[in-house]
Amino acid sequence: MNERTGNIPAWVPEGQAPFASMEIPGVVRVEKQDSPKVPPLKKADDAKRLAAGVLEGHRGDLARAITLVESNAPGHRPLAREILTLISQKAQPSPAHRIGVSGVPGAGKSTFIEAFGNFLCDRGHRLAVLTVDPSSSISGGSILGDKTRMELLSRREECFIRPSPSSGVLGGVTRKTRETILLCEAAGYDTILVETVGVGQSEIEVRSMVDCFVLLMIAGAGDELQGMKKGILEIADILAVNKADGSNEIRALGTRAELERAVAFLNPCTEGWTPPVLAISALTGKGMQDMNDALTGFHQHVRTNGQYAARRKLQSISWWKALVEQELRARFFADPEVSTKAEILEARISQGSLTPSLAAEELLGLINFEKPVSR
Repeated sequence: MNERTGNIPAWVPEGQAPFASMEIPGVVRVEKQDSPKVPPLKKADDAKRLAAGVLEGHRGDLARAITLVESNAPGHRPLAREILTLISQKAQPSPAHRIGVSGVPGAGKSTFIEAFGNFLCDRGHRLAVLTVDPSSSISGGSILGDKTRMELLSRREECFIRPSPSSGVLGGVTRKTRETILLCEAAGYDTILVETVGVGQSEIEVRSMVDCFVLLMIAGAGDELQGMKKGILEIADILAVNKADGSNEIRALGTRAELERAVAFLNPCTEGWTPPVLAISALTGKGMQDMNDALTGFHQHVRTNGQYAARRKLQSISWWKALVEQELRARFFADPEVSTKAEILEARISQGSLTPSLAAEELLGLINFEKPVSR
């Protein structure tokens, strides 16, 4: 803004015709005394300071730590690694409930999280919501608009909402969702909700990150046979038919009955647990108590029979394998010989003189697989 343009954005050239849009002042938030502004991070001491802020529950420090962890910049990786190391050493094992929320686009995931999140906060819980937004395959950008759908929840001090881009990662989550969960638990949040992209039947990666997986359905998504064909249905611990309100309530109840029949033919993902099928309305708040009861019952079930501890161990192993795969890929393509060879092979594939399978074998031929494995 400047004096010569009034409500016209300051970047409009002088003498330019008025634009159709105008600059509107935003809301100025007053900084709290316990959340001072922090200078840019540059060294290990800054990482220690930021890690300490996360452990003390400062939201600003938590947000900055997540940004560092999610960053692809080579200069941020040592700081991110130092922060995660400090958090792992000092943070006590967290009793936080990790809950995944998925469903087809339009199932009302964000609206449900808004309603259920307020329900939890009203009952004294500290809630962290991690939303994943699909990244464009053309521009690579993401809208990151899920937080705008949670207007009331985003205002609550007990809740921390973090939208992140999927960045092309399959499975409905981001490359660093596990690290973000760890940071939120270290900051003292007792419930972590992970909202996946919502792309359809392949969002199973989140299953390896959470304790309980909630699948939102809507009326008209298919009969019980179609439901059985959906691989994502097999990994759900709780199913909920959303939008059971108004004129759609009867259809939603019918869909609930169909899903109950379908669930009876599926092998449960959690031994000894039959996934309940709920009819809820995120718009009116109907069924939020039923959802809370179902989650409580599930957590009691897995803790009683030892499946909770076993699932947490599997989560750690899955995290370790994912990190190894990511690092191997990054180091492989960072090698000058590999990158040069890859460019040549890509050109030959584009020209049609080489098939992708043969090109892959030729590129992998640069790795010495004959090296003996230490035991």
